[in-house]
Amino acid sequence: MKKFIALLVLACVANVSAAADIVGNAKAAKVEQCIGCHGIPGYKATFPEVYSVPMIGGQSAKYIENALIAYKKGERKHPSMRGIAGSMSDQDIADAAAYYSQQKK
Repeated sequence: MKKFIALLVLACVANVSAAADIVGNAKAAKVEQCIGCHGIPGYKATFPEVYSVPMIGGQSAKYIENALIAYKKGERKHPSMRGIAGSMSDQDIADAAAYYSQQKK
């Protein structure tokens, strides 16, 4: 049993370190879904309520990654963003974060 627990812990640590090793590639970013809302100055969405959509260009990559991961896990509550983030791989998230972090505010 101790060997099983040790292997389980090792597997979890390896998984965390593998996710931390992902490097975003701004040129590979699939941001077509993002631009439709986050690329329009002053844009207001109407689902699930009317709100101003933030411009995310120039945000730090870490902030964008953390936000997308939180949407994916359901820790941030927005149906559209949860669906979009939920469809993204860890690499997609890193790439989008790299892309937007290189944009101007």
